[in-house]
Amino acid sequence: MLKAAIVLMLLATVASLFSGLFFLVKDDGRSDRLVKALTVRVILAALTLGLVAWGFYSGQLTSRAPW
Repeated sequence: MLKAAIVLMLLATVASLFSGLFFLVKDDGRSDRLVKALTVRVILAALTLGLVAWGFYSGQLTSRAPW
């Protein structure tokens, strides 16, 4: 369940990134939609990082790295 939430948050972050790119190209600096899209992206990225940290803290996510 947690992994699905993390993947969903990452997809939403990428979608927000591309919407910001679209607004950057189309708006010509006349509106604040780019700023709002990038603000949403930063918030989504912070929530994703929080989910990953909570997953490691709670033991639902583990690392199998050899080091």
